[in-house]
Amino acid sequence: MNYKVVDLDSYYRKGVYRHFTEDCKCSSSITARIDVTDLVAYSKAKGTKFYINFLYLLSKVLNSRDDYKMNYLWQTNEVVCYDVIHPTQYIFHEDTETCTPVYTTYYEDYETFYAQALEDVEKAKETREYGLDAANHPNWFDASFISWLSYDSLNIELPDGYLYYLPIVNWGKYREENGRLLMPVSVRMNHAIADGYLIANVFRLLEKEIGAFCAE
Repeated sequence: MNYKVVDLDSYYRKGVYRHFTEDCKCSSSITARIDVTDLVAYSKAKGTKFYINFLYLLSKVLNSRDDYKMNYLWQTNEVVCYDVIHPTQYIFHEDTETCTPVYTTYYEDYETFYAQALEDVEKAKETREYGLDAANHPNWFDASFISWLSYDSLNIELPDGYLYYLPIVNWGKYREENGRLLMPVSVRMNHAIADGYLIANVFRLLEKEIGAFCAE
């Protein structure tokens, strides 16, 4: 795990950062539907799992810009930007109706990531332990699939959440609308390091990456 310490005096959002860490401590979230028609078709044609393909593209998007890789280290009172962030995915156990967190390493190479993510999922199916270990996984972001519902909105509240800067991303079932498959995606970020533009940009980048991925 490597990171650089952010110089808040020269940080390009220092005014916004000061306001949302001192005057108005809060987070911001957006839910929108993205078109996954081509990614669903691609996954079926290639015999790969749509879920892992989307997780790869989401991880790629969030690693494409420093704003999405920042965190606050309370131990040293520093704001840092990680070189890379990885997804914490979740496996749902039907028999116990509980989840197991799965720490998957992000690799820019798709084939490597896919194989590793698939192996991680299979291993997680063998346990019923919650196994959350955030202390040893500081640069992992939360990526959770709500498979039972194609929802319209989602909001996550964190007590003292103004200290948590990494993205929290949820997505639900896709559904057909006017001949296209649209999937709800929710992105929550701390307002100190991300505003509406930066959060909306995640959706824009996702659709761009989906298009490029399916065109290969």
